[in-house]
Amino acid sequence: MSSTVSYWILTSARSCIATLQGGRHLYSRCVSKRNQSKWRLLSWASPALQNSSPCGAFTLQKAYRHTPTEEEDFHLQLSPEQVNEVLRAGESAHKILDLDNRVPNSVVQFESNQLAANSPVEDRRGVASCLQTSGLMFGIFDGHGGHACAQAVSERLFYYVAVSLMSHHTLEQMEGAMENMKPLLPILQWLKHPGDSIYKDVTSVHLDHLRVYWQELLDLHMEMGLSIEEALMYSFQRLDSDISLEVQAPLEDEVTRNLSLQVAFSGATACMAHVSGVHLHVANAGDCRAILGVQEDNGIWSCLPLTHDHNAWNEAELSRLKREHPESEDRTIIMDDRLLGVLMPCRAFGDVQLKWSKELQRSVLERGFDTEALNIYQFTPSHYYTPPYLTAKPEITYHRLRPQDKFLVLASDGLWDMLGNEDVVRLVVGYLSEAGRRKPDLAQRPTNLGLMQSLLLQRKASGLHAADQNAATHLIRHAIGSNEYGEMEPERLAAMLTLPEDLARMYRDDITVTVVYFNSETIDAYYKGD
Repeated sequence: MSSTVSYWILTSARSCIATLQGGRHLYSRCVSKRNQSKWRLLSWASPALQNSSPCGAFTLQKAYRHTPTEEEDFHLQLSPEQVNEVLRAGESAHKILDLDNRVPNSVVQFESNQLAANSPVEDRRGVASCLQTSGLMFGIFDGHGGHACAQAVSERLFYYVAVSLMSHHTLEQMEGAMENMKPLLPILQWLKHPGDSIYKDVTSVHLDHLRVYWQELLDLHMEMGLSIEEALMYSFQRLDSDISLEVQAPLEDEVTRNLSLQVAFSGATACMAHVSGVHLHVANAGDCRAILGVQEDNGIWSCLPLTHDHNAWNEAELSRLKREHPESEDRTIIMDDRLLGVLMPCRAFGDVQLKWSKELQRSVLERGFDTEALNIYQFTPSHYYTPPYLTAKPEITYHRLRPQDKFLVLASDGLWDMLGNEDVVRLVVGYLSEAGRRKPDLAQRPTNLGLMQSLLLQRKASGLHAADQNAATHLIRHAIGSNEYGEMEPERLAAMLTLPEDLARMYRDDITVTVVYFNSETIDAYYKGD
């Protein structure tokens, strides 16, 4: 892509923005269909609001992004070193040691990264091990209408899952510690925390609700706890219910009230994986995605999707929505490829505007909240007759890991908007080949033309930048820097990274990626009974 075309990206975008007078919402006339905001109505806050914490709201997090200088703004030029610095700012990698001798550890390591388009970034990610049970948990959380809900879900969901899996005896120990004001048993070991907690002042409220949940589990008198599938199903729905109830409860503390409102009135999709030995469970609500990279014995690589996007292009989702609402609403449930014409995903946490009755929304918002300062959507869609229209109920997939299952990729839709499933597998395989990790022996094993083309393109591009040391970074680089032929274009990449905050979201979304590598030898030994 020439510098002239790169410059056009910036100037054409600027010329197409129109801010309508009399409101605080930005409407864009040139957002491409795949990069539209999930909400039709985009929240817009003044710089003064972005840099303050009004009414006890939490401070906005700094995003991993490049803010161009005036000179860069006109020339759209970043050096290769600057490009790498921006791309690698959010990198994370962790080798997994044996966490539990009772269960074979099938995960070798994970690599993760995040690149912001929104400011502040609305995506979150997390990795943690369950300390009272077995298993590793990986999560991608894609926020919309603000980042409050994604932050809340990323910090709290894993705890609900871990508690759901505890035995009756362990739950009794937890309850006994609370009653006697003793330290709780450790629940999680965070390997990648979602970020600086915004809940330091309100953690006790969330712990109280988690405690109510485990008390209800105790009442079930199940010796061994829930199954993993049940734990994932109940945890998603229970946390979403708690988010809804917390803002309805009378709270005197202003910080807690404002934060609860921001969480409930923003939203987040979520995709999480639980890995225990050879047992892989994936729970998904929304349009994040998880895929497996598989290498058969003959050397051929393929992609195994583990999730389905919950949106207007999913026929099963359309059928579900129509079953749950009167036939008279068949033509209005999905309009312009959005739920009620406003929201792209059909499943999500929060977003109480699409779950509560109009009366409940009105009664909560009339409690003296400064909704203007808190940047809260006050918008009721047309044809809003029979809520709830939105659910956080996840779709769960179980997969028994095999030696040929080499890696798992979880990512927010910012990646999948740019790359297809097969493209992602090819890029990771190419990255592993270039990095010398588990290098596919192309000379001795057959391969398909698509993989060969991918490897050749990456080798051609390898002279243009230093080799990536993180697969997630490699995917993000190619997602925003490749042309329609899959070729890396340094000028395009630099231009996409130089776009200022008011324009970046028009061309790409936040991108968050986690790549999990499996230990084929451990998995093979499991089947051989070693």
